[in-house]
Amino acid sequence: MFSSFGNHIKVTISGGSHEPEIGVMIHGLPEGTKFSMKELQAFLDKRAPGNSPFATSRKEPDRALPREGLQVTGDEAVVTAGKIRMIIENTNTRSQDYKNLRDVPRPGHADYTAYVKYGSQLNMAGGGPFSARMTAPLCIAGGIALQLLSQRGIEIGAHIYSIGDVKDTPLDPLNPSAPPASDFPVFSQEAGEKMKQLILAAKKDGDSVGGIVEVFAKGCPAGLGGPMYDGVEGVLAPVFFGIPAVKGIEFGAGFSATRMRGSENNDPFRMKDDQVVTATNNHGGILGGITSGMPVIVRLAFKPTPSIVKEQQSVSLSRKENETLSIRGRHDPCVVLRAVPVCQAALAIGLLDMIMEEKK
Repeated sequence: MFSSFGNHIKVTISGGSHEPEIGVMIHGLPEGTKFSMKELQAFLDKRAPGNSPFATSRKEPDRALPREGLQVTGDEAVVTAGKIRMIIENTNTRSQDYKNLRDVPRPGHADYTAYVKYGSQLNMAGGGPFSARMTAPLCIAGGIALQLLSQRGIEIGAHIYSIGDVKDTPLDPLNPSAPPASDFPVFSQEAGEKMKQLILAAKKDGDSVGGIVEVFAKGCPAGLGGPMYDGVEGVLAPVFFGIPAVKGIEFGAGFSATRMRGSENNDPFRMKDDQVVTATNNHGGILGGITSGMPVIVRLAFKPTPSIVKEQQSVSLSRKENETLSIRGRHDPCVVLRAVPVCQAALAIGLLDMIMEEKK
């Protein structure tokens, strides 16, 4: 199964959680484009499973392997064709954990809706093409985009904004920066410890917890996007909503703007070093669907992982009877931690797509 997005940079993701491999094809990168394989792999390692007590125990190396359109010499990869393809091999699958789920769908998962649409021929082991594992090839595309944006002076970073009802220090909307390098990306260590305890408590209960990732782009030029359906929010939203478990997105002040008056929400324009800036950034760097030159600020809400050990109510599709289900397998008690680089990847590839449109 294939899933695609993008206009000038088109990204196509393929494979499934328990297929031999998952992969990504990228159309539109100019021939001669260069990027670092080492830097790309370091980015993929941030999302890879099995590296934290707060994530799934499934251990995958997630090595990005070039298959088409690239010449790799040492650390340097050079685009040699109009499309490139890279894969990641699945090396640690346990499909037997999912055999009964063809008949008894997991609540909160795509098992039932995928059965209605595609029938039983689709390999849904581990969630198949609906699995969060499919964010690994997205991170290949996004990891390349991050390097290309950095060459243009655009910085993209993210942190865990909240888990459950525990909140981190929010980004400075006028001058955001990434938190110090850590395996748990937060600004407040006190909040981080509370988040960790919340995740472990849910895991101990055989349950899960959700949260929010806050991501930014700084140095993004003014003028990207357009009105209505060509707007930056409209371009980015499908990329963000393609990330499994994302249930909501807000830009800038987002839903909190509904509690403001116009005089509070409007960001005053000012001159600074011969550039137009705003004194505040409730608009999150986007006005009328077009970037203003201020930092782009986005928050993505992730639901609790639907795969939980606790017994749940379901049905037998073959017997047409009510059924109870206890899910086996290896699952994240909270997807938010590993979603941080995924959100960076999605923002990066979406912005690169719009920048390439301006260059044509």
